[in-house]
Amino acid sequence: MTLAVIAVAIYAQRPSKSFTPTAEWRPTQAVANATYIGSQACAQCHDQGETQAHTPMGNALETIRDCKILQAHPQLKFQSGLYSFTITREGQQSFYTVTDGKETLKAPLLYAFGLGKAGQTYVFARDGKYYETRVSFYNDINGLDYTMGAPRRTPASFAEAVGRQMDSADTKDCFSCHATGAISPDNQLQLDHLTPGITCEGCHGAGAEHVKLMKLPREKRTMKAGDHPWAIINPGNYDTDGQTQFCGACHRTWTQVQLMRVQGVANVRFQPYRIFNSKCYDFEDKRISCAACHDPHRPLEHATAHYDAKCTACHQAASKTATKQASKQSVAPTCKAGRSQACASCHMPEYEIPGSHFKFTDHQIRVVRPGETYPN
Repeated sequence: MTLAVIAVAIYAQRPSKSFTPTAEWRPTQAVANATYIGSQACAQCHDQGETQAHTPMGNALETIRDCKILQAHPQLKFQSGLYSFTITREGQQSFYTVTDGKETLKAPLLYAFGLGKAGQTYVFARDGKYYETRVSFYNDINGLDYTMGAPRRTPASFAEAVGRQMDSADTKDCFSCHATGAISPDNQLQLDHLTPGITCEGCHGAGAEHVKLMKLPREKRTMKAGDHPWAIINPGNYDTDGQTQFCGACHRTWTQVQLMRVQGVANVRFQPYRIFNSKCYDFEDKRISCAACHDPHRPLEHATAHYDAKCTACHQAASKTATKQASKQSVAPTCKAGRSQACASCHMPEYEIPGSHFKFTDHQIRVVRPGETYPN
């Protein structure tokens, strides 16, 4: 059975409120005649417009001028065999230098990808092409190491040491998932139009038409029919699987991971794919949706009590209340070990991808058996 046939079979019964984008679709891509107005305009009516700017998504991309990590680390060094790597701050710019003593490359960095909670990778241009640096910054070691995905060995040549040349698809994929409006309606990279990070308009669409509509007297507003009433996208209206597909456009869906052929612990960071494999995943029940646990408008919540409450929303002791709720939503059994706290520590273990210097929470919720191998 081919992947296409499997995907059709899986999604054949999906409810009408779901969302099925194409594999290359990204929510941040500009649409025809889109006019972006910035999160400040959103914040005039929505408190989320103010808080969202401080989230990891809101800071998924920084210009080198504004890069806080490189400002705080004016000189970073890494040695691999004969090859020396340095990132040096000079004024409001940072330069990436690679040398083996015979050949030397020195190039200004352009963008920093990632907030740095786990790591941060840099992009520079050379001969009209974009390159990913061979080394990245990792918060856990407060320094440089090989970029994830790059071979963890001494480079075989100077060209390999410089970094990975990004093809057109790579470049558009990276910028579209770390910036807003970086891809034009005709699917071309437009760096002169992008806004660093995923802003309000990155997920909800360009806001000019919505603001214009909402400024009209209430009696003159006309809600449009279709998927985007009030001329704005609201992913919260999608059912659980719709949200999984929407968020997974960048965080990776089940289908994308299959096409990428990512096996083993390396796929732990693809949360939509992992949660889709959970026994408790339900296409319609929003208690298991991405937004049930993670508010995209606020910084990531770390308190275990926050997540415990999400677990007990489904896992309840038998009672009259639970019986009444069962008529509308399923009620799952409580923990057999008798625990009602720190649920995620047992059922969502953390795994470190080799070389990542970071432990990722596995979103494949399950009963973890002693000695079990990582489930793909």
